[in-house]
Amino acid sequence: MKNFRVQVSLRIILIALTLFLSFYIYFTGELFAVVVTSLITVVQIFFLFKYIDTVNIEIKKIIQGLNYSDFSQNITISDKGKTFKELANELNRVLEKFRKARMDKEESLKYLETVVEHVGIGLICFDSKGNIELLNRTAKRLLKTPNLKNVSSLDKKFPQFVDFLFNMNVNKKQTYKLNTNGEILQLLLSAIEFRMKNQNMKLISFYNIQEELEEKEIEAWQKLIRVLTHEIMNSITPISSLASTVNHMLKDSNEEKSNSVESLNDIREAVSTIQKRSEGLVNFVNKYRDISKIPKPNFQPVKVSELFYRIRLLAETLLNDRKINLNVSVNPDNLEIIADPDLIEQVILNLINNSIHALNVTENPVIKLSAEINDRSKAVIKLTDNGPGIPEELLDKIFIPFYSTKKEGSGIGLSISQSIIRAHNGSIWVQSKPTEETTFTIVLN
Repeated sequence: MKNFRVQVSLRIILIALTLFLSFYIYFTGELFAVVVTSLITVVQIFFLFKYIDTVNIEIKKIIQGLNYSDFSQNITISDKGKTFKELANELNRVLEKFRKARMDKEESLKYLETVVEHVGIGLICFDSKGNIELLNRTAKRLLKTPNLKNVSSLDKKFPQFVDFLFNMNVNKKQTYKLNTNGEILQLLLSAIEFRMKNQNMKLISFYNIQEELEEKEIEAWQKLIRVLTHEIMNSITPISSLASTVNHMLKDSNEEKSNSVESLNDIREAVSTIQKRSEGLVNFVNKYRDISKIPKPNFQPVKVSELFYRIRLLAETLLNDRKINLNVSVNPDNLEIIADPDLIEQVILNLINNSIHALNVTENPVIKLSAEINDRSKAVIKLTDNGPGIPEELLDKIFIPFYSTKKEGSGIGLSISQSIIRAHNGSIWVQSKPTEETTFTIVLN
């Protein structure tokens, strides 16, 4: 029988009968039998209390489960009668609510972890000792660090960056220039502080704004150039036309004013000079206008080995005249990129021409042209020469339009090259060791 009340009633009746039997035997004088029946009575009372404690044990088990976040308990008192069935139902409802709350919490946590891992902003969270609590995928990629337990481990790669992170002002955006294997990252960082696990924590978000800065810089220069060329052309074109007209008029009136031949010759010479200078300015403006008119790339699969072969043929005459060795390597041999072959060819030839100029005073001049795949599965093209190098203070200026380290240079070659690479959603930068070598690196997405 499973009904609690029936079970308790039967056990009480049995205890009463045993006690009655014990008293009866006592009056008959059988002492041993009295001891036996008394022990049986005690045992029956023990099992009665144990049976009654079933509910307390069940509730205790459930509370312990809640204490250890174990909501998989089974209610085993529902078959002990109506009252216990109702109690079991209520306990089941409580456990179900806890299960649902825990499931919702786990789903929310999983959702948050997914967002944190896939967001395009680097996130790093650490305590006052530098122990890292959070480092998402973007942060690992930007810092080129797959695993990091303490911020101080970054000291080997970025000596001053760790101190910068610890001393960052809260709720204030700051920038920091990071050099990762020659690639310049201009980081925009923001920090907040909070308390967790009785410790002061700092959460820093950061992302690379180098591409945005380059785009804005190029865009600003292009707008300026378009405005300047427009205004200059509006002024120069009529001057040139008028000077040409006046020159023709002077020729026609030469005979009529024979008494002032010398004056007319002076005027003709002056006007002719104005015309030539105006035409020179027009050509000058047309030349510099090119920087603001980069054509849209015609993307297509390009075999890098074939691209380098064409470049070698085009540059062969200049290289042979200067006795410069060009070493070419492609790894893997069948490497392909998605790009505009003509524009990329123009960029590489421009870099080669710059290297040729830099190698004028170098003994045993060598140019190395290579292509490979980096650890982020992107195509990397490098051009290295063993020329005198570029002074460190000029490295940030060489991509600025009109800036040139060559006396006869126009200062637009590298600017155009940068615009072309940006149009390919890529990046270009330079590394230089004075008196040793200079390397231009192009990364294409």
